[in-house]
Amino acid sequence: MQAIVEEIVREVVKQIEDRENTVLIEASGRHVHLNREAVESLFGEGYQLTKVRDLSQPGQYVCKERVTIAGPKGQFSNVVILGPERGKTQVEVSLTDARMMGTSAPVRESGDIEKSAPVTIMYKDRSIVLKEGLIVAKRHIHMTPEDARKNNVSNGQVVKVKTYTSRPLIFDDVIIRVSDRYSTAMHIDYDEANACGFASENRGKIIL
Repeated sequence: MQAIVEEIVREVVKQIEDRENTVLIEASGRHVHLNREAVESLFGEGYQLTKVRDLSQPGQYVCKERVTIAGPKGQFSNVVILGPERGKTQVEVSLTDARMMGTSAPVRESGDIEKSAPVTIMYKDRSIVLKEGLIVAKRHIHMTPEDARKNNVSNGQVVKVKTYTSRPLIFDDVIIRVSDRYSTAMHIDYDEANACGFASENRGKIIL
Protein backbone atom coordinates (compact mmCIF):
# COMPACT_ATOMS: atom_id res chain seq x y z
CA MET A 1 0.00 0.00 0.00
CA GLN A 2 2.81 2.38 0.88
CA ALA A 3 4.42 1.80 -2.50
CA ILE A 4 1.14 2.60 -4.27
CA VAL A 5 0.73 5.84 -2.31
CA GLU A 6 4.31 6.89 -3.08
CA GLU A 7 3.78 6.18 -6.80
CA ILE A 8 0.60 8.29 -6.81
CA VAL A 9 2.42 11.15 -5.05
CA ARG A 10 5.29 10.99 -7.57
CA GLU A 11 2.85 11.10 -10.46
CA VAL A 12 0.99 14.08 -9.01
CA VAL A 13 4.26 15.94 -8.40
CA LYS A 14 5.38 15.16 -11.96
CA GLN A 15 2.12 16.50 -13.39
CA ILE A 16 2.49 19.71 -11.37
CA GLU A 17 6.10 20.15 -12.48
CA ASP A 18 5.18 19.46 -16.10
CA ARG A 19 2.44 22.10 -16.00
CA GLU A 20 4.75 24.67 -14.42
CA ASN A 21 7.17 24.14 -17.29
CA THR A 22 4.54 24.62 -20.00
CA VAL A 23 2.91 27.62 -21.64
CA LEU A 24 -0.73 28.27 -22.42
CA ILE A 25 -1.59 27.92 -26.12
CA GLU A 26 -4.10 30.27 -27.73
CA ALA A 27 -5.50 30.09 -31.27
CA SER A 28 -6.03 33.31 -33.20
CA GLY A 29 -8.45 33.67 -36.11
CA ARG A 30 -8.28 36.17 -38.96
CA HIS A 31 -8.31 39.76 -37.73
CA VAL A 32 -7.43 43.35 -38.56
CA HIS A 33 -5.33 46.04 -36.84
CA LEU A 34 -6.14 49.58 -38.00
CA ASN A 35 -4.24 52.84 -37.74
CA ARG A 36 -5.96 56.21 -37.24
CA GLU A 37 -6.07 56.99 -40.96
CA ALA A 38 -7.73 53.65 -41.75
CA VAL A 39 -10.28 54.05 -38.94
CA GLU A 40 -11.35 57.44 -40.26
CA SER A 41 -11.39 56.25 -43.88
CA LEU A 42 -13.71 53.36 -43.00
CA PHE A 43 -15.89 54.82 -40.25
CA GLY A 44 -15.62 58.59 -40.49
CA GLU A 45 -13.56 61.49 -39.20
CA GLY A 46 -12.94 61.35 -35.45
CA TYR A 47 -14.49 57.89 -35.09
CA GLN A 48 -13.38 55.83 -32.08
CA LEU A 49 -13.45 52.04 -32.13
CA THR A 50 -15.77 50.45 -29.58
CA LYS A 51 -14.15 48.12 -27.05
CA VAL A 52 -16.16 44.95 -26.37
CA ARG A 53 -13.88 42.76 -24.28
CA ASP A 54 -10.27 42.39 -23.24
CA LEU A 55 -7.91 39.84 -24.73
CA SER A 56 -5.36 37.86 -22.73
CA GLN A 57 -2.54 40.23 -23.68
CA PRO A 58 -2.65 43.34 -21.47
CA GLY A 59 -4.11 46.39 -23.22
CA GLN A 60 -5.36 44.42 -26.24
CA TYR A 61 -9.09 44.11 -26.90
CA VAL A 62 -11.82 43.03 -29.31
CA CYS A 63 -13.79 45.81 -30.99
CA LYS A 64 -17.49 45.79 -31.83
CA GLU A 65 -16.89 46.92 -35.41
CA ARG A 66 -16.48 44.31 -38.16
CA VAL A 67 -15.09 44.65 -41.68
CA THR A 68 -14.75 42.65 -44.89
CA ILE A 69 -11.32 41.76 -46.24
CA ALA A 70 -10.87 40.93 -49.92
CA GLY A 71 -8.29 39.56 -52.30
CA PRO A 72 -8.30 38.90 -56.06
CA LYS A 73 -10.52 35.81 -55.87
CA GLY A 74 -12.36 35.84 -52.56
CA GLN A 75 -13.31 37.70 -49.44
CA PHE A 76 -14.24 37.22 -45.78
CA SER A 77 -16.93 39.25 -44.05
CA ASN A 78 -17.49 39.91 -40.35
CA VAL A 79 -13.74 40.06 -39.65
CA VAL A 80 -12.92 41.28 -36.16
CA ILE A 81 -10.91 44.43 -35.48
CA LEU A 82 -8.48 44.30 -32.57
CA GLY A 83 -7.59 47.40 -30.61
CA PRO A 84 -5.96 49.65 -29.75
CA GLU A 85 -5.08 51.47 -32.96
CA ARG A 86 -1.62 50.80 -34.35
CA GLY A 87 0.92 52.82 -36.28
CA LYS A 88 0.32 50.75 -39.42
CA THR A 89 -2.73 48.88 -40.68
CA GLN A 90 -2.24 45.12 -40.80
CA VAL A 91 -4.42 42.12 -41.67
CA GLU A 92 -3.58 38.67 -40.30
CA VAL A 93 -4.96 35.50 -41.87
CA SER A 94 -4.06 31.82 -42.10
CA LEU A 95 -2.44 30.29 -45.18
CA THR A 96 -5.78 28.65 -46.01
CA ASP A 97 -7.53 32.03 -45.79
CA ALA A 98 -4.93 33.60 -48.09
CA ARG A 99 -5.40 30.88 -50.70
CA MET A 100 -9.18 31.31 -50.59
CA MET A 101 -8.66 35.04 -51.16
CA GLY A 102 -6.49 34.23 -54.18
CA THR A 103 -3.32 35.70 -52.79
CA SER A 104 0.01 34.63 -51.35
CA ALA A 105 0.61 36.18 -47.94
CA PRO A 106 4.09 35.82 -46.42
CA VAL A 107 4.68 34.34 -42.97
CA ARG A 108 5.89 37.27 -40.89
CA GLU A 109 6.17 38.54 -37.35
CA SER A 110 3.44 40.99 -36.47
CA GLY A 111 4.35 44.48 -37.64
CA ASP A 112 6.67 43.29 -40.41
CA ILE A 113 4.53 44.22 -43.38
CA GLU A 114 7.08 45.62 -45.83
CA LYS A 115 6.57 44.00 -49.23
CA SER A 116 3.78 41.80 -47.86
CA ALA A 117 0.59 41.03 -49.81
CA PRO A 118 -1.98 43.64 -50.88
CA VAL A 119 -5.47 43.56 -49.41
CA THR A 120 -8.71 45.53 -49.54
CA ILE A 121 -10.62 46.35 -46.35
CA MET A 122 -14.30 47.29 -46.67
CA TYR A 123 -17.04 48.63 -44.42
CA LYS A 124 -20.45 49.25 -46.01
CA ASP A 125 -19.82 51.57 -48.98
CA ARG A 126 -16.31 52.54 -47.87
CA SER A 127 -13.05 50.77 -48.61
CA ILE A 128 -9.29 51.15 -48.42
CA VAL A 129 -6.83 49.38 -50.68
CA LEU A 130 -3.48 48.51 -49.13
CA LYS A 131 -0.51 47.83 -51.38
CA GLU A 132 0.96 45.82 -48.49
CA GLY A 133 -0.31 44.70 -45.11
CA LEU A 134 -1.65 41.13 -45.45
CA ILE A 135 0.44 38.55 -43.57
CA VAL A 136 0.27 35.12 -41.98
CA ALA A 137 1.47 35.60 -38.43
CA LYS A 138 4.58 33.63 -37.53
CA ARG A 139 3.85 31.40 -34.54
CA HIS A 140 5.28 32.92 -31.40
CA ILE A 141 5.26 33.01 -27.63
CA HIS A 142 4.53 36.20 -25.73
CA MET A 143 6.51 35.92 -22.50
CA THR A 144 7.12 37.93 -19.37
CA PRO A 145 10.77 38.54 -18.39
CA GLU A 146 10.26 36.34 -15.31
CA ASP A 147 8.95 33.42 -17.35
CA ALA A 148 11.75 33.92 -19.88
CA ARG A 149 14.28 33.48 -17.08
CA LYS A 150 12.45 30.40 -15.79
CA ASN A 151 12.47 28.84 -19.24
CA ASN A 152 16.04 29.96 -19.99
CA VAL A 153 15.05 31.76 -23.20
CA SER A 154 15.57 35.28 -24.51
CA ASN A 155 13.80 37.75 -26.77
CA GLY A 156 14.08 36.77 -30.43
CA GLN A 157 15.17 33.22 -29.69
CA VAL A 158 13.69 30.48 -31.86
CA VAL A 159 12.51 27.29 -30.12
CA LYS A 160 10.40 24.20 -30.64
CA VAL A 161 7.19 23.54 -28.72
CA LYS A 162 5.59 20.17 -28.03
CA THR A 163 1.82 20.48 -27.76
CA TYR A 164 -0.22 18.63 -25.14
CA THR A 165 -3.27 18.39 -27.37
CA SER A 166 -5.52 15.67 -28.81
CA ARG A 167 -3.17 15.36 -31.82
CA PRO A 168 0.19 16.13 -30.22
CA LEU A 169 2.93 17.47 -32.43
CA ILE A 170 6.09 19.57 -32.22
CA PHE A 171 6.02 23.05 -33.72
CA ASP A 172 9.40 24.23 -34.98
CA ASP A 173 10.46 27.82 -35.70
CA VAL A 174 8.56 29.39 -32.78
CA ILE A 175 9.88 32.83 -31.89
CA ILE A 176 10.11 34.09 -28.30
CA ARG A 177 8.93 37.66 -27.71
CA VAL A 178 9.77 38.98 -24.24
CA SER A 179 8.28 42.10 -22.64
CA ASP A 180 6.99 43.22 -19.27
CA ARG A 181 3.86 44.28 -21.17
CA TYR A 182 3.03 40.69 -22.10
CA SER A 183 1.17 37.82 -20.50
CA THR A 184 2.85 34.48 -21.23
CA ALA A 185 1.05 32.54 -23.98
CA MET A 186 1.82 30.88 -27.30
CA HIS A 187 -0.16 32.10 -30.30
CA ILE A 188 -0.96 29.92 -33.30
CA ASP A 189 -3.46 30.37 -36.13
CA TYR A 190 -6.44 28.13 -36.91
CA ASP A 191 -4.56 26.06 -39.49
CA GLU A 192 -2.00 25.17 -36.83
CA ALA A 193 -4.70 24.71 -34.19
CA ASN A 194 -6.57 22.21 -36.34
CA ALA A 195 -3.36 20.35 -37.15
CA CYS A 196 -2.64 19.68 -33.48
CA GLY A 197 -6.24 19.14 -32.35
CA PHE A 198 -6.22 22.26 -30.19
CA ALA A 199 -8.80 22.87 -27.48
CA SER A 200 -9.15 25.73 -25.01
CA GLU A 201 -6.63 25.71 -22.15
CA ASN A 202 -4.25 23.31 -23.94
CA ARG A 203 -0.60 23.84 -23.15
CA GLY A 204 2.77 23.23 -24.74
CA LYS A 205 6.32 22.56 -23.58
CA ILE A 206 9.29 24.53 -24.87
CA ILE A 207 12.07 22.37 -26.29
CA LEU A 208 15.48 24.02 -26.56
